[in-house]
Amino acid sequence: MAQMVSFAEIEAAAQARHPDVVARLATVRTPDELAAIPDDRWLSAIVRRIFEAGFVWRVIEQKWPGFEAVFAQFDPVRLAMADDHFYEQVLADARIIRNRQKVMAVADNAEFVLARSEQHGGFGRFVACWPCEDVVGLWKVFADEGARLGGNSAALVLRRLGYDTFILSDDVVHGLLRYGLIDRTPTGWRQKRQIQDIFLQWKQDTGRPLAHLSLTLACAVG
Repeated sequence: MAQMVSFAEIEAAAQARHPDVVARLATVRTPDELAAIPDDRWLSAIVRRIFEAGFVWRVIEQKWPGFEAVFAQFDPVRLAMADDHFYEQVLADARIIRNRQKVMAVADNAEFVLARSEQHGGFGRFVACWPCEDVVGLWKVFADEGARLGGNSAALVLRRLGYDTFILSDDVVHGLLRYGLIDRTPTGWRQKRQIQDIFLQWKQDTGRPLAHLSLTLACAVG
């Protein structure tokens, strides 16, 4: 690993570029709060991320009440059991973005949420009990067991619902490169775990959540 940079240096750069950086920091929920989030809200966040990917987020936000109605408030049991006729009706409904591949991924992700929920007594409990020092491992579970949840999608879903994770956004990767902590854009799980080690060291040094460290680094360069 490259020689670590003091996070105080990064924080100073972030505050110089964005004096409001503290106001931008994400809310981080406690394990009990995460465990209390019902399965339908996890599935809603997953599907929202899938439809946001490669699309204008503002449009998805405006249409989201329609998505909630069309997809039965994201009840994972109902969506996992729904037949092809149900999804064909969904694809004909103008209240959503009618992308067939993304629509059909809803059923797969409903099954993912249900399976982990049944194993752990709730999908939120599964997330809350995951080892906090292995967020990349949790991303991999989402990518392997869910549908269309590669790249930054898992981290973005988790961040939306308050799980403490860093995100490898373009600005974060640029920051890691700029401060000499990595020498290339990460592509594989091994490289992502090496970056995780950097963030965990900063967390130990500062006592701050990974989500705050990640956003501060992004603000230092972007």
